[in-house]
Amino acid sequence: MAPSKVYFTDMRCKVGVSLLDKLDKLIRAAGIETIDFENKFVAIKMHFGEPGNLSFLRPNFARVVAERVKALGGRPFLTDCNTLYVGRRKHALEHLDAANENGFSPLSTGCQIIIADGLKGTDDVEVPLEGCTEFKSARIGRAIMDADIFISLTHFKGHEITGFGGTIKNIGMGCGSRAGKMAMHSMGKPTVDPEKCRGCRTCSRYCAQSAISYGEDHKAVINHDVCVGCGRCIATCNFDAISNAIDADSSILNRRMAEYTKAVIQGRPSFHISIVNQVSPCCDCHGENDAAVVPDIGMFASFDPVALDKACIDAVNAAPVIASSVLGQCDHGQHDHFTSIHPTTDWRSQIEHAEAIGLGTAEYELVSL
Repeated sequence: MAPSKVYFTDMRCKVGVSLLDKLDKLIRAAGIETIDFENKFVAIKMHFGEPGNLSFLRPNFARVVAERVKALGGRPFLTDCNTLYVGRRKHALEHLDAANENGFSPLSTGCQIIIADGLKGTDDVEVPLEGCTEFKSARIGRAIMDADIFISLTHFKGHEITGFGGTIKNIGMGCGSRAGKMAMHSMGKPTVDPEKCRGCRTCSRYCAQSAISYGEDHKAVINHDVCVGCGRCIATCNFDAISNAIDADSSILNRRMAEYTKAVIQGRPSFHISIVNQVSPCCDCHGENDAAVVPDIGMFASFDPVALDKACIDAVNAAPVIASSVLGQCDHGQHDHFTSIHPTTDWRSQIEHAEAIGLGTAEYELVSL
């Protein structure tokens, strides 16, 4: 496969030219205008940030993309799916509150916000997959699959399980419904914390498999022989008493995310943008963020999500370490910033599997503006 083009611009700005101007110039140079947007619904997938975390992308970046899509005749909306874990984005109402709290609104972004997998993370579409090893199908948020065109807008950073969080993670994990996230994260089934369970029986009313019963103490118990791992009980519990074990290792999770990414972008136009600033060591899903590990690098765009991630990885690994960060305190014998921060992760498995299933190529030509 021939190298893919990845377009890049740094974070430097002359007087009179803003980062937002540079982002618009970048996406136009990378070819966004070659897509036919006329009267098409356009999903712009991004992370709205867990409240308390301040390293997520500002809504200003989203507005640039939305306005360019509208100028090309498209109908953009910002979107993400609900989280599996306990937090401020586990159902659509809290998710929208969190987005609003972090500055995302139709006024600030120029378009509407839709939580793609519905109120409780159960509104999804089963998308068939071919040529994959982990899954034969993927469960993706319905609004994302209903869109005619897909755009990813990613904050590139480190990640405590996958090594790095880039375009593939933003798409694959981010677009999975609750059942999809269960399938990617866990080798097992959800369990009940009896200390938190109130015995309200709400979860059993929503279990299509009748897998939930109650003991003499009136606490819920999940029969794993019957449970199919859909995650609906997690969504319906108002007391955060039900959770799943995140027990898929780094390589397995990376492969699964790559396959979910394929499910999202196959068969329709897609375009990808990655902002490499405030490169925190861990995911924006945390309610806090550690100091950046390298200086701000720049903005990247490409039609190839694999090449885009690899270009961002190479740029971060080539960047000087900020001595006062957690990376500055690590053993750098690895010559790899991501492995230095999270030694048990294997980020290369994500890129290698993405290439193997035809998602793109790690070979790229960097075009600097």
